[in-house]
Amino acid sequence: MTKPMIRVHNTETNEIIDREMTDAEFAQYEIDQADYQARKTEAEAKAQAKAALLERLGITQDEANLLLS
Repeated sequence: MTKPMIRVHNTETNEIIDREMTDAEFAQYEIDQADYQARKTEAEAKAQAKAALLERLGITQDEANLLLS
């Protein structure tokens, strides 16, 4: 498997270097991607639970906001 590419742009010289991630960068990239997916899944689950609760209560999001303000 090829590793993702990194673009380094030196703004002083306007030099652009494209290179493959190092092993350490790739390991951190994989950790970051797993963390992102976990957070995304958690946020989706919370949104679904919130929508289900609002539906059970028979109110809209706007009505809930009014009650909580």
